[in-house]
Amino acid sequence: MALLEDLRNLDRRDVGRWPALFRWGLIGVIFIVVTLGASYYYVWTNQRPDLLRAQQEEQDLRQTFEQKQRKAANFEAYKEQLKDMERSFGAMLRQLPGKTEVPSLLVDISQTGLAAGLEEKLFQPANEVRRDFYAELPIKIRLTGSYHQLGNFVSGIAALPRIVTLHDIEIKPVKADSFDDLVLDVTAKTYRYLEEDEDKGDTAKGKPAAGKKT
Repeated sequence: MALLEDLRNLDRRDVGRWPALFRWGLIGVIFIVVTLGASYYYVWTNQRPDLLRAQQEEQDLRQTFEQKQRKAANFEAYKEQLKDMERSFGAMLRQLPGKTEVPSLLVDISQTGLAAGLEEKLFQPANEVRRDFYAELPIKIRLTGSYHQLGNFVSGIAALPRIVTLHDIEIKPVKADSFDDLVLDVTAKTYRYLEEDEDKGDTAKGKPAAGKKT
């Protein structure tokens, strides 16, 4: 009780007159507070960037893990999709003629126009242009006939077993007063896959496939 009474009677404005026990006790408390405050400040200041960096790395690793986990869960589905893509690509590749099949394909294109009842004015294959794994073979074609016959020609081209596309289509009358006597100028493009022993990077320099020009 005497200690508590002495503590109440201390003059806060005159610490020098306090008993030695209280003075040393106050110094000890101040020292502990300053030490703890300084330690907390310096530790927090110096190590907080490391803490933030570790938290970010943890988040990145968590996201990477979740992504890999999703991929692992869908691995079988991905394999099936890859097989489907390979089958589709193989089917498309089979629609591209080989080098030895190109002449017969050119004949088929020409015969398609004749079968539609059109008169062939120009059939001129140009030099092929090589792409990544295939070559593009453009053919300039000029046909004359009726609108119905032109439609049959386009339908016949679409029905060919090989891929043939039509570009730069221009239709005009043979004469100014001719209604159903038309001229079709078109560039047909067919494609062939490149053989393994062919250079797939350069444009072909050889002669174009034999064609007919009248």
